[in-house]
Amino acid sequence: MFIRLACCRLLRHRKFIYLSIFISFLLSFVYVVVVPQVLKLLQKPPVKTHEIHQYVVPGDSPIVSTYSQCTFYDCFNIYRCNHKFNGGFKVYVYPMARHIDSDGISIGAKMSKEYRSMLNAIVESHYYTQNPEEACVFVPSIDTLNQNRFRVKETSQALALLPYWNDGQNHLVFNMVPGTAPDYKTVVDLSIGKAMVAGVGFDSWTYRSSFDISISIYSDFAISLNNNYTFRYRPIFITTVQTNLHSDFITYLKSIEKQNSLIKVMGKCSNSKHNRSILCHGNSTYNYANILAESVFCLILPGPRLIDTTLVDSLAAGCIPIVAINHVVLPFLEVIDWKRAVIFWSETELDALLDVVSGIPLDRRKEMSAQGHWIYQKYLSSPQVITMTTLKILSQRLHPHSSDFYEDWNLRPNPESARNPLFLPYLSESSGFTAIILSYNRIDSLFKLINMISKAPSLQKIIVVWNNQYKSPPHFSVWPKVDVMLKVIQTTENKLSNRFFPYKEIETEAVLSLDDDIIMLTLDEIEFGFQVWKEFPDHIVGYPSRTHVWNNKTNSWKYESEWKNEISMVLTGAAFYHKYWHHAYTYIMPSNIKQWVDDHMNCEDIAMNFLVSNTTNKAPIKVTPKKKFKCPQCLNTEMLSTDQGHMATRTSCINRFVSIYGRMPLKTVEYRVDPVLYKDAFPKKLKKYNNIGEL
Repeated sequence: MFIRLACCRLLRHRKFIYLSIFISFLLSFVYVVVVPQVLKLLQKPPVKTHEIHQYVVPGDSPIVSTYSQCTFYDCFNIYRCNHKFNGGFKVYVYPMARHIDSDGISIGAKMSKEYRSMLNAIVESHYYTQNPEEACVFVPSIDTLNQNRFRVKETSQALALLPYWNDGQNHLVFNMVPGTAPDYKTVVDLSIGKAMVAGVGFDSWTYRSSFDISISIYSDFAISLNNNYTFRYRPIFITTVQTNLHSDFITYLKSIEKQNSLIKVMGKCSNSKHNRSILCHGNSTYNYANILAESVFCLILPGPRLIDTTLVDSLAAGCIPIVAINHVVLPFLEVIDWKRAVIFWSETELDALLDVVSGIPLDRRKEMSAQGHWIYQKYLSSPQVITMTTLKILSQRLHPHSSDFYEDWNLRPNPESARNPLFLPYLSESSGFTAIILSYNRIDSLFKLINMISKAPSLQKIIVVWNNQYKSPPHFSVWPKVDVMLKVIQTTENKLSNRFFPYKEIETEAVLSLDDDIIMLTLDEIEFGFQVWKEFPDHIVGYPSRTHVWNNKTNSWKYESEWKNEISMVLTGAAFYHKYWHHAYTYIMPSNIKQWVDDHMNCEDIAMNFLVSNTTNKAPIKVTPKKKFKCPQCLNTEMLSTDQGHMATRTSCINRFVSIYGRMPLKTVEYRVDPVLYKDAFPKKLKKYNNIGEL
């Protein structure tokens, strides 16, 4: 018995030893073999400090010609764009490399700072991937911006030797100076196969629509011109600052100038031919930047290249370009509506130009100048901006269903020209309003509010938005019996934005938005507020007001609920507005604002004030002197505003909305509307609104 027990223990001991040896061996294998491989895979090579490899390009390397008929649908391999990688559009930048020919001579000059900044912009963007297997588009690290700085044949061979070149398919080649003397072609002269060209100076004959992208040349001069932009009085009507025009153009323009002094033809100065910043007109010397800033229109003609930096400089300075270049393809023509900022003219009809341009009204000139300046800032102001615009266009070709609309590309934020979207006729006295009450579970105050509001003479309908998904609204038999139509809408989710949904049941122009605890308003206050709204239908007109102030300590905006003379918001817990704003809130307002409101269960009233003020550039209107809007019967625990973090959240909302809109649209005013004679000692029968609350 004891021998058998000892044997069992010995056997168990051996099994434990064998198991320990196996585990030790397994851990050693993982530590020695597996871990280094995992670390190697996880380690990301530095992006901007690639080791610069050297490649020898043999002189007999094959060259593939450029496909002149390519489109996005036949020369681009869409199946490379795997949709699981950030929507399918990822860009791979080849590592830095130095290419030399068989004689050891470098192909191409040192990389320009412009091209380096363009590559860095891609690497730092959300489009970038360092894994070529998941890339949709490839960008070479060979600087092809200026064709005058590289050898065409050897550079073409170097491109063809790139490891993922594949006849240029899905490759993007950037070029800003396409031609070489004396031809100055309109497209880069490289042999690039099926590669796309993001280039400058395309004409309609060489531009492969929906495949190539026409970009802008970068101009150092434009930066200072942009910083000093203003559309003030400009003494020069039309000027041309191109000093490299064909002699026939110069002769023709000077003959026009002799007949009409509204046009000024600038030329090179004999004593400073190589200084581009100095121009001459007769015996007078001018600064290039000043001429552009003092000219209303800048005439742009074809020079040695189809287009040069004059267009960009003119836009930056606010000088309206008159592009008299037949068949030119302007930058990003695929998405930018250039008719908003540029006048297109024929090269052969310059003698009729002055008569037509003189008829453009001043307001239109200011608008075109501002639009051109905005286009420069948004799309042409730096190599990085040009690059990101190019990639955005390519991405939207791949996903047209999620692309930006025309308005997104072409309508600049312009708060000073905000327009009233409501082109309403005069509202007759018979026009009433719809009361929309947001409720969750406060049945007693809700029923009291319905009984009170139902007696308002101008009320047409009551809509209760029941926002409680865990408890059904009361049975119809217990609801107040009122003389107006009462409709209860039960929502599918508890969201504050439900109060601003454009329900089909809203048939009146006017909406009175109410919280279910606002039972302290009087019928006279309601009727008076409605009459004020009828005079100002594009404003929010209401009772409880708030304001926003700047906090110098935090350098941010702060939500302020203290009683002050200034107001910038009227809370929609008791406010009139047009039903259009329900549509705008749901479908036009930036969706991330609505998402923020729904996620935080707060600030829907602030969002509505932002929306209206941003659209109309107008402040809300407070009516009646009443400032207290607390529910006397409600428990404090039922009120959202009793939350300790309520004020901090609303401050966060304001700063969040400002960042989304890109400006502070709220307008602060010291303005309140009260009924005539409401405090005067006149008999009540002479006053239309007697029951108006005090402070």
